[in-house]
Amino acid sequence: MNDRNERQRRRTTQSATIRDVAALAGVSPMTVSRVINRETTVKSETKALVDAAIRDLNYAPNPAARSLAGSAPFRIGLLYDNPSTGYLSEFLVGALDESSRTGAQVVIEKCAEPELAGATLTRLLKTGVDGLILPAPLCESAQVLAEVKKAGAAAVAVAPGMPSADMATIRIDNEAAAHELAEHLLALGHKRFGVIKGHPNQTVSQQRLDGFLSALKAAGIPDSNVLVEQGYFTYRSGLEAAERLLGEDDRPTAIFAGNDDMAAATAGVAHRMGLDVPEDVSIVGFDDTSIAANIWPALTTVHQPIAAMARAAVDLVLEEIRRKRGKTGEPRQLMHPHTLIVRDSTGPAPGA
Repeated sequence: MNDRNERQRRRTTQSATIRDVAALAGVSPMTVSRVINRETTVKSETKALVDAAIRDLNYAPNPAARSLAGSAPFRIGLLYDNPSTGYLSEFLVGALDESSRTGAQVVIEKCAEPELAGATLTRLLKTGVDGLILPAPLCESAQVLAEVKKAGAAAVAVAPGMPSADMATIRIDNEAAAHELAEHLLALGHKRFGVIKGHPNQTVSQQRLDGFLSALKAAGIPDSNVLVEQGYFTYRSGLEAAERLLGEDDRPTAIFAGNDDMAAATAGVAHRMGLDVPEDVSIVGFDDTSIAANIWPALTTVHQPIAAMARAAVDLVLEEIRRKRGKTGEPRQLMHPHTLIVRDSTGPAPGA
């Protein structure tokens, strides 16, 4: 494509209208409007066509125009408290990207202390927030959930361990994903394992441990060949746990860390001790955040589609706002697919 055509394409996409989207998708402008407003009466096939046309044309609803038309943009409150900056940055980018596309406004608020959840939610709701997005770990905080229920707010929990009868959720199968990681290491001939467990305030920490251990048990690995250390999803906690695991006389030949931050810390400790990764010790993480591909060697990990889940959360909370106002149906429970990403941090067990 030459420069002139490229400039023409940019002008076209930047000035795309709802009628352009409708023409490309082969539907009426009213149908496009219903998809943008996340009305539940649109068929999934039609919605997919409209969403694809919106992406192709780089179309973004005009909040001012919607307001003049009597449809003011929804305001969404996003509460966060996650120790992994990689996870958090991907989540925020996904949420802001989708809010821009839908015309919704996102108000971001930190809630580092669960006991202050009441004050934080009250402040958000007073600003006119229509719905809430609760990523982990707040999506499983008893105090936060109690305040959300008390306020009767539309809310979506992102990355909880279990579905919920009270609110919509978006998650992956953490147990199955960790099981796949273990099978990958077993196939490489590893028989001595270390595990750095995630923060106990999240159900997924135990699920990942259970999934990993279930694969080892099925392969006949005795409990004595598995060392488990507590981590907290932070780089520092990964350092401390890795020092204990790699300081053992009969150290593991493979270590599974509950997230990429702790796995990266484990790789750092191994290098400091003069160990080669993966020749002496293989290391796997979880989430596939930016740090996984940017350290050396790059981490084998599970890709959790964080940004995609955040985008889905924006769509789902808009749906929840309308569902609650209409007092119809039940909150939806979505399961996103995960992917095992094999990189250079894993290799055959020493002597295998």
